[in-house]
Amino acid sequence: MSAHAPAIADDHAHDDHVHHHKETFVTKYIFSQDHKMISKQYLITGLIMGFIGIAMSLLFRMQLAWPGESFPVFEALLGKWAPEGVMDADIYLALVTIHGTIMVFFVLTAGLSGTFSNLLIPLQIGARDMASGFLNMLSYWMFFTSSVVMVISLFVEAGPAAAGWTIYPPLSALPMAQPGSGMGMTLWLVSMAIFIASSLLGSLNYIVTVINLRTKGMSMTRLPLTIWAFFVTAVIGVISFPVLLSAALLLIMDRSFGTSFFLSDIFIQGEVLHYQGGSPVLFEHLFWFLGHPEVYIVILPAMGIVSEVMSVNARKPIFGYRAMIASILAIAFLSTIVWGHHMFISGMNPFLGSVFTFTTLLIAIPSAVKAFNWITTLWKGNLQLNPGMLFSIGMVSTFITGGLTGIILGDSTLDINVHDTYFVVAHFHLVMGISALYGLFAGVYHWFPKMFQGRMMNKNLGFVHFWVTAVGSYGVFFPMHFVGMAGVPRRYYQNTAFPMFDELVDIQVLMTVFALITAAAQLVFAYNFVRSIFYGKRGPQNPWKATTLEWTAPQEHIHGNWPGAIPEVHRWCYDYSKTYDNGEYILPGQDFVPQDVPLQEGEEELQH
Repeated sequence: MSAHAPAIADDHAHDDHVHHHKETFVTKYIFSQDHKMISKQYLITGLIMGFIGIAMSLLFRMQLAWPGESFPVFEALLGKWAPEGVMDADIYLALVTIHGTIMVFFVLTAGLSGTFSNLLIPLQIGARDMASGFLNMLSYWMFFTSSVVMVISLFVEAGPAAAGWTIYPPLSALPMAQPGSGMGMTLWLVSMAIFIASSLLGSLNYIVTVINLRTKGMSMTRLPLTIWAFFVTAVIGVISFPVLLSAALLLIMDRSFGTSFFLSDIFIQGEVLHYQGGSPVLFEHLFWFLGHPEVYIVILPAMGIVSEVMSVNARKPIFGYRAMIASILAIAFLSTIVWGHHMFISGMNPFLGSVFTFTTLLIAIPSAVKAFNWITTLWKGNLQLNPGMLFSIGMVSTFITGGLTGIILGDSTLDINVHDTYFVVAHFHLVMGISALYGLFAGVYHWFPKMFQGRMMNKNLGFVHFWVTAVGSYGVFFPMHFVGMAGVPRRYYQNTAFPMFDELVDIQVLMTVFALITAAAQLVFAYNFVRSIFYGKRGPQNPWKATTLEWTAPQEHIHGNWPGAIPEVHRWCYDYSKTYDNGEYILPGQDFVPQDVPLQEGEEELQH
């Protein structure tokens, strides 16, 4: 294997910069250009947004379980939208809309990718920092600004955006369509435009850093799978996010400038509006051309994190390293040609439906390759079942469970029967939402010592967090499949108008109780996280006995990551439990060989 392909990141004359110029509170913690601080800013902002999103889901789950009931918490939180504690129908759809938007974009996209791409790319490839610290800072502050605008939209008098997180016209294109179509919808579009600009700046930075700043010896086939996942995720983002931006801009023009890109033959209260010639289906195409790659923008970083954490804690090399890279690349390519499976009932030509069915079923192959390789990595491993490892194994479980229902939804003939029911909600929450959150939690538990100067999170609280979350999330989303197969439509405020759904109310109650318990477990995580930052027990420099370069950097965060020279790479990143022919470990008494250790006498590099 050639090991000398990468562009060499020189030391940038940083040897004497360990004692860098004096930083003020503002330059260190607020307008920081250091990738380690920016990753913490992304993580903490993402977690705050996550708790807002979870709170919304609890409110509308309570409404679904006990429709029409009065709850003091509704009146306290929703004010005029819950007179005497009874939730108004308009705010229900707004809660669903903002919950979906926050969780998909602000938590799973920015919180996951922004946190770990920033933390790990420079540290794992052996770079002093990102290619552009200024652009990196700018991307975070645009993300923060878009988060603030999205939260502000909750307090608009007419109500927040209420067209579903997919914001289909005409509800999103006509300001007079419903209360949530006014200023709240405008703020939603402004927030998303800023968010997309932030994502593009971040993605370009990640791509340039991985291509140009790898240390000596770090060829592409020696990169950890985390870096491959972040790199390919950034590429998908650069390709697909501009399409959503164009859709949002055209929608703003329809709303404010009298155009009709997405509107045609609209009647409101018997009055004919002047719009003609547009097509709401055009918006669906533009939205889902981002929307489906977005699923993989969310899940690929989680897959990379899980691959790394699993290999470290199984004390085994990852199984099928090159197959894992090939599957990441295949997923990236196929993700751009499957968007039509969201539109099987939009009136598309049945032949086109069969084409999208074919490409959708095809993407199951690289996903299955990853699942088989994870299971094989675990097989006969010396498993260290810490919280990070448990969340990684949990992610494989939810990814397989949710992925199996994707085969049903990817087939146009079967999808038509369950489209827009709770079956769809159950599928994507398991395969994308819960799986990506498990990847996020696995990454936080694993790299917490790297983020917070060697402090460790409490393991026992981590176990409580995992087991309650694992049981609770299946308790919420597994019964949802059966509710969906019974035909209960999604996004309905209540189903009391349909007597055939009366017997399913008990299942809604069960799911809501599980949701409340699962949310309580996240408070355990929040307590553990905040307390560990200040009072966590300090661990060794390499607490998990891992091979990758980030554990060779000192625990205290210094400018430039390493004092003196950047470590050189001499081997791939998964040399765990590697022995000579006589069964002795390569390094005596040590079942791992860090990447910066030269090949020993008589040792051959694995042709992975």
